[in-house]
Amino acid sequence: MKPRSLLVLSAQGLLLAFVSLALTSCRNLYPHPENQFAGRPIPPSQLLERVLVAVTSDGSSTGSLLMLDGKLDLRNNIQNTISSFPISGFSGGYPSLIINYPEQQRGYVYSQNNGSVATINYSTEASLGAFGPTLPGLSSSLAIPPLAAHEYSAEESVGLLTVVDLTTGKGYPLNLPNVYRVFSNTGDTVALAMVRNSDTLYRVIKLTPNTIYNAGGTNPLFPPGAIDCQPYQLPVYCVVPVNGSFDRPTYAYYSIDGNSVYVVNAGQELGGGSNGGSSVSIIPIGGLTNNVIPTSTTYPVQTTSTIPVPGGATDVISDGTNLYVAGQALQPDGLFAGNLTTINLTTLAVSAPIAISDGTHTKMLFADDNTLWVGSQLCATGERAAKGLNYNCLTRYDLGAHTASIVPAITPATATTPATVPYPNGDNNLLYYGSLTGICWVQDFHKVYTAYGGQVHAFNTADGSEINNFFITVQGTALDVAYMDALTNAAN
Repeated sequence: MKPRSLLVLSAQGLLLAFVSLALTSCRNLYPHPENQFAGRPIPPSQLLERVLVAVTSDGSSTGSLLMLDGKLDLRNNIQNTISSFPISGFSGGYPSLIINYPEQQRGYVYSQNNGSVATINYSTEASLGAFGPTLPGLSSSLAIPPLAAHEYSAEESVGLLTVVDLTTGKGYPLNLPNVYRVFSNTGDTVALAMVRNSDTLYRVIKLTPNTIYNAGGTNPLFPPGAIDCQPYQLPVYCVVPVNGSFDRPTYAYYSIDGNSVYVVNAGQELGGGSNGGSSVSIIPIGGLTNNVIPTSTTYPVQTTSTIPVPGGATDVISDGTNLYVAGQALQPDGLFAGNLTTINLTTLAVSAPIAISDGTHTKMLFADDNTLWVGSQLCATGERAAKGLNYNCLTRYDLGAHTASIVPAITPATATTPATVPYPNGDNNLLYYGSLTGICWVQDFHKVYTAYGGQVHAFNTADGSEINNFFITVQGTALDVAYMDALTNAAN
């Protein structure tokens, strides 16, 4: 071959290589729709299906918020030129809770190490700094309604139920010893609180300044029967009891139409059982709003129905037709066994309980493929573990077939051919992932993401199989997850 021909071929080869490189570099690996849903901006990361993960690196002082690509199941970009997508400016040490509001493009992250609450802007993927004034104690339960006009914090260690009024920037610590749960409705008109080892339910009320509510009382500005009001001299907020028959109330779920609240009574599971046992109490919202001020110490009974749930009750969720109640029932051997019970909201008929994961149930979520997912903590000391069954902390419930399966699906080591968890956590336990502390639905992508035993695990909603988590694991301990790009707040 002539030297000139070799030169031409070499030039052609180089040209082809440059063209290929140019085409690759020009290709848009993250295509975006012309019009984003609800006018939401394209975020700096370019990711449109973001899963936010709260991570602690050392269990105390160093934490972070990382975004994963929930569509492609990656922690890095496709080109692998960006190794991670952190929320800029966040510095919480132990971010144990994400309150997720995708409609408002906001999230609120509570850090257990110092009691701080940070506001996260989903549009800019950055922290906006502290939300409200510093709380007087560490929070065991926190509620922030979507419009963020108030913050309600149950601080069990100091015996305070703190109301932060963001319209004035002031905090009002109300004395309520052993308070450990607080729940507000989306309209921010009702806030209910529970006290540990108590059968009493409480609510927050807001007073009209300088109004006499109890002329014969020690402080006439306090409504009759108020547990505490603050400030003492010129009270603005009070906490008062709710009249009704409860048995270790532990959770409150507000109905989809906003007209009722379902108060979950744990009964025996939380050391009670002598006041009706595990059940769900239905209360109309009207008598619980913060502008309904007691006029005498004889409070009207608020509950309209209390439905016994023999399978146990610590958590509940509704699709508008049924209530799905998760909890544990005491067994003859002294251990507790997890169950899921359905209550028809029209007839109040209660289904037979279906066995699910043991442990304290605190996470319930609807997802694709007509499924309900139930998560719990501390599952290794229940009935399933004692009987050599799969005792992991996540349950997939098929709403159509009315069947439940423990996820991941394993066969205990006592079996002839044991099957182990597919992607063990750092402790290399082949049978048990650990407590489930966070779950979110990647809407319309047929998957759920979880913080499961301190690591990120994702599952297919169609069959409960696990997605390989090699590219979504995090350095440190995953504490909570949230789907930042859900269509509605209710989705997660």
